[in-house]
Amino acid sequence: MRRVAITVNGTRREAEVEPRQLLVYFLREQLGLTGTNVGCDTSSCGSCTVLLEGESVKSCTVLAVQADGHEVTTIEGLATDGEMHPVQRAFHEHHGLQCGYCTPGMVLAAVSFLAENPQPSEEEIRHALEGNLCRCTGYHNIVKAIQAAAE
Repeated sequence: MRRVAITVNGTRREAEVEPRQLLVYFLREQLGLTGTNVGCDTSSCGSCTVLLEGESVKSCTVLAVQADGHEVTTIEGLATDGEMHPVQRAFHEHHGLQCGYCTPGMVLAAVSFLAENPQPSEEEIRHALEGNLCRCTGYHNIVKAIQAAAE
């Protein structure tokens, strides 16, 4: 076991973890933050996307010990004072979800992407989403939502 201290959604969290424990399971099982979904365990789908120091990462590819001393933001930490983040609001207003399973990862990937490219083209948005799979929507409304959040 190894002791880690990770700031999650603005709160410092300390815990004992197995050295091989993935960040996604630390968040879900030890912290109860189940908005981060496990979709494939192979880094193919992006359902487990979180922000690590503001950059989107697939938490099924990061060990909890690698996040030691760093800041992680999950979907639960994105809203501020009960107000949805602009990307969350845009996904809601533009129906950028159906079943919702991929939505937390899509939203966090979009937040990171828009921080780097605040005025993206449709093509740039589609390219940025290549690592996040949605099995329901066909991406049209997801792209519209990200375009709206950028405005």
